[in-house]
Amino acid sequence: MAEAHQAVGFRPSLTSDAGEVELGVPVLQEIYLSGLRSWKRHLSRFWNDFLTGVFPASPLSWLFLFSAIQLACFLQLDPSLGLMEKIKESLPDWGGQHHRLRGVLAAALFASCLWGALIFTLHVALRLLLSYHGWLLEPHGAMSSPTKTWLALVRIFSGRHPMLFSYQRSLPRQPVPSVQDTVRKYLESVRPVLSDKDFDWTAGLAQEFLKLQASLLQWYLQLKSWWASNYVSDWWEEFVYLRSRNSLMVNSNYYMMDFLYVTPTPVQAARAGNAVHALLLYRHRLDRQEILPTLLMGMRPLCSAQYEKIFNTTRIPGVHRDHIRHLRDSRHVAVFHRGRFFRVGTHSQSRLLSPRALEQQFQRILDDPSPACPHEEHLAALTAAPRDTWAQVRRSLKTQAQEALEAVEGAAFFVSLDSEPAGLTREDPAASLDAYAHALLAGQGHDRWFDKSFSLIVFSNGKLGLSVEHSWADCPISGHMWEFTLATECFQLGYSADGHCKGHPDPLLPQPQRLHWDLPDKIHLSISLALRAAKTLSGNIDCHVFPFSHFGKNFIKRCHLSSDSFIQTTLQLAHFRDRGQFCLTYESTMTRLFLEGRTETVRSCTREARDFVRTMEDKEKTDAQCLALFRLAVDKHQALLKAAMSGQGVDRHLFALYVVSQFLHLQSPFLDQVHSEQWQLATSQIPVQQIHLFDVHNYPDYVSSGGGFGPADDHGYGVSYMFMGDDVITFHISSKKSSTRTDSHRLGQRIQDALLDVAALFPEGQRLKRRGLGEEDSG
Repeated sequence: MAEAHQAVGFRPSLTSDAGEVELGVPVLQEIYLSGLRSWKRHLSRFWNDFLTGVFPASPLSWLFLFSAIQLACFLQLDPSLGLMEKIKESLPDWGGQHHRLRGVLAAALFASCLWGALIFTLHVALRLLLSYHGWLLEPHGAMSSPTKTWLALVRIFSGRHPMLFSYQRSLPRQPVPSVQDTVRKYLESVRPVLSDKDFDWTAGLAQEFLKLQASLLQWYLQLKSWWASNYVSDWWEEFVYLRSRNSLMVNSNYYMMDFLYVTPTPVQAARAGNAVHALLLYRHRLDRQEILPTLLMGMRPLCSAQYEKIFNTTRIPGVHRDHIRHLRDSRHVAVFHRGRFFRVGTHSQSRLLSPRALEQQFQRILDDPSPACPHEEHLAALTAAPRDTWAQVRRSLKTQAQEALEAVEGAAFFVSLDSEPAGLTREDPAASLDAYAHALLAGQGHDRWFDKSFSLIVFSNGKLGLSVEHSWADCPISGHMWEFTLATECFQLGYSADGHCKGHPDPLLPQPQRLHWDLPDKIHLSISLALRAAKTLSGNIDCHVFPFSHFGKNFIKRCHLSSDSFIQTTLQLAHFRDRGQFCLTYESTMTRLFLEGRTETVRSCTREARDFVRTMEDKEKTDAQCLALFRLAVDKHQALLKAAMSGQGVDRHLFALYVVSQFLHLQSPFLDQVHSEQWQLATSQIPVQQIHLFDVHNYPDYVSSGGGFGPADDHGYGVSYMFMGDDVITFHISSKKSSTRTDSHRLGQRIQDALLDVAALFPEGQRLKRRGLGEEDSG
């Protein structure tokens, strides 16, 4: 999502004077430290690692094995073939009366060794099985005999009742692709957007790179892939996110929306109470690893490492680089309302406060008439400032207002009780949705603490939203939490007839603690400057959200096509009609099939998509010709998507090669050219991961409407989309008002027209287009 903007901007942070000093360390040392960080993370999770590390076995299986050995000994059988006797001889002699104890200890030690060997064998076998990606490359709906055999073996070795991190030790490491293949795929991806002259020049740079530098850089990546958990993910977090000096607002955050058509209660404090309680229930399940790991096809597990930092996490600014601070626990949330900050405890006597008690606390804040202190109202604008500026100001703030700062940064998450309503309105549905998206993405520039892992935003009419910082995890992780939150607060916790949380208030609860900021005079100017810059950035963002209801996932499935590839290919048509040219297109997909995998880029603007678009714009071509080329473009996109998911993408490999070249101080014109590219169309699909939580057939309105992010380029678009149920697609478009080349509303209309035009290539779609045009004419 927002990563496309960060990916474009990471290069200056590598070549800055301050960064150059740090990048001067030997590359072998950096690879060593990368592996060391991986091992430290594993050691910090020692206890959970023990419980999940024995999976697919269980501690009870050791007891069963020990009992079986004891039974064999009782029957005068020796399953150890003499090993237990040797173990017994090596144990201290405690006298004749302890002879039986020595036998039991020898049996226990032998059982433990045998149990460990069996677990290791299961891990190795499962890791080898999970390294198979043939199932991913097969045509949809078809399954070969090897894949069927693979599924049966995975089912046997996977065990039962897995915990969230049960499969971590069995996940394969992300492979380093062949550098020749990566360069070939890269050249293929840029061919549709380059002239013949520019392409020949780029191809020449590529050949020079393969001859001179590629083998050395590739060797270091191979070494890192063997030593560290993942050859690219830690560098991606470091250089793309934490070293970026840009404002987090718009550039490194994204938003997620509430239900589109319904609001369970109009009572702001009640909605906040249920939502906060639901979020903390999710955290409780997360701490106990009761959240089930995500499984593709119901069998193939995805990496769960990113779940660890959802809560109690803050991105701390630094002059040259930020760092992520994660606490093991936090018993409060930080709340912002009308320029004031509060600390609200979430537990009483070690028990989570009820939704009604939390509502009571939030209502007390809403009813508090005290005004904001001077400059306190706009203090959070500093978190939207450039990171080096905020880091310098934070040093003074930490000295003068350490307690208040710690209360915010040490909170489980941030809650903003907005004074304005938001969401879809009947009077002006288009403008109201656009304003809703803008409020979630940027707010007023001073009412979100952008450093927090996420901020829960509750509007005055009870509408909810989420603003998420991107460095700690990717969208599917926060999306999983958000789905649980919406389903739990609405369907399980529920509301009384008068709109309040169920239960009774607790009059003995202490009042929420007002946070007091002793702001030194020297930061007043910094706050004013940060606020001015934040308002300028916020005012420059053009958001447009619309639900496309003419058809959805059901229609695309009946066409026997991939839903995502259908949309991506259609977006190429819409963008060409909007700009009159093709451009590099960024689609984010996950690489969580591998240990600590994050994302990869699918370059959706292909030669096949270009040929389809040109054919569609040629009035002399028939529908049959257009449809044939459309299917080819969709198939090509599917192949690229599957290759990216299986670790055979282009951009992360080129990124890692570039980082190594910087460590070695090797100049590569080819890699410089690659990382100077601009993504004028950045796209992402918001997946629905827990469809079982929502009854989309009986209650189709009770599904989240997805979310969005800022554009990756000053003259580009950010486009995200989500399939709401079976018959609606929600689009979120962003661009910058300062650009004369972009207009979010214009692109939105192009997308709707392109969807109807593509649908009309199919027999059933012609009726949909006529209906769509009729509705537009009547409107």
